[in-house]
Amino acid sequence: MTKLLHRTIGATLPRAVSGQGVTITDSNGRVYIDGSGGAAVSCLGHNHPEVLAAMTTQMNAISYAHTSFFTTDVAEELAERLVARAPDPLDHVYLISGGSEAVEAALKMARQYFVEIGQPQRRHIIARRQSYHGNTIGALATGGNAMRRAQFQPILPETHHISPCYTYRDLQDGETHDQYATRLADELEAKIQELGADQVMAFVAETVVGATLGAVPAVEGYFKRIREICDRHGILLILDEVMCGMGRTGSLFAFEQEGVVPDLVTIAKGLGGGFQPIGAVLLSRKIFEAFRDGSGLFQHGHTYIGHPIAAAAANKVVEILTRDGMMAQVNAMGDRLQSGLEAALGQSPYVGDIRGRGLFRGVEIVADKNSKTPFDPKLKTYAKIKKAAIARGLLCYPMGGTIDGVHGDHVLLAPPYICTPAEIDQIVERLAAAINDVTSQN
Repeated sequence: MTKLLHRTIGATLPRAVSGQGVTITDSNGRVYIDGSGGAAVSCLGHNHPEVLAAMTTQMNAISYAHTSFFTTDVAEELAERLVARAPDPLDHVYLISGGSEAVEAALKMARQYFVEIGQPQRRHIIARRQSYHGNTIGALATGGNAMRRAQFQPILPETHHISPCYTYRDLQDGETHDQYATRLADELEAKIQELGADQVMAFVAETVVGATLGAVPAVEGYFKRIREICDRHGILLILDEVMCGMGRTGSLFAFEQEGVVPDLVTIAKGLGGGFQPIGAVLLSRKIFEAFRDGSGLFQHGHTYIGHPIAAAAANKVVEILTRDGMMAQVNAMGDRLQSGLEAALGQSPYVGDIRGRGLFRGVEIVADKNSKTPFDPKLKTYAKIKKAAIARGLLCYPMGGTIDGVHGDHVLLAPPYICTPAEIDQIVERLAAAINDVTSQN
């Protein structure tokens, strides 16, 4: 019997023994197409030779140096590379070890910023329902994933939530996208007024909602309205791009497609491509200057932040992601994935919506297409689809509770950016077969 505490106790998991390109092979010799990049992590696939070489070079130099004593060339180079590609005024980088840590750090930066500038009364965080920002206590409190929050609710710090931008479910009959964006922005304004405009420190949102809703982008103009409201009330805008950033939606930062720049942005997953645990927060100049000119420090830290091998891996990953043609590849393969899914599943009475950007796509499953009625959650349709896909040699990311934490099912796809057209077609074929098999039996 295993001595590991697995996510699901008693589950029999295959043992991954090797990975190459877009595939993973288990100990029985079965080969799986990694159609979700794990959890939208493996942006360059597995065993990328350039990344491995960069890690080996760093290992041969120095593997670890605590950031209270040293910096390293690779950490400095990674920060320079990220800032060079980020829009003004994002001009500093804080390195940590993953997505939840990135969100925790961003929240603490927001709080310390207001303390430093003489507004210590600002304490409230506003986020959105059916969002996900991580599993640590602060990040879980900020997220609006009802299912993940439920049993921990008594120990979560107070956070306030408004509606997500979720057109498939929430766009009203006859309502334009512009009117919908205005209605949602008005909801944020109302929440700020309820809490007190001088009491709110940050609004937090995923630029494209990932695991909880399944690759849901905002309507055009939504984030511009949100940015204007935050600016008017002196509130920081924190965009969580742990899952949707680093090229996943077809631009290095997902917010580039929204015409806004946040005060803080969190990145992880695709930043290291799965080669090492790493994440980061990019912060705006005004926040850095408040720290510099105030206490002279950021009161936070972890043992493994700025880890040299992780920084070396991420530095090479970002270099590859920013080469000419890489984002064009993501967009081209993303278009092929979307059109393939629409052709294979668009007429299914059990597929309500196919959405997303770049190589970040979601398929929402329903019991009735016309009414958008979800399957009974007791059926665990999402889990059955995952099992059926694995049986066909496809790894995907299905989730339940799409609508409210209990009802609704979707499948998230986030394949490596190096996918070929033939591999995209295989992902579509295998997922469609799995969905059709499960829904026809439910």
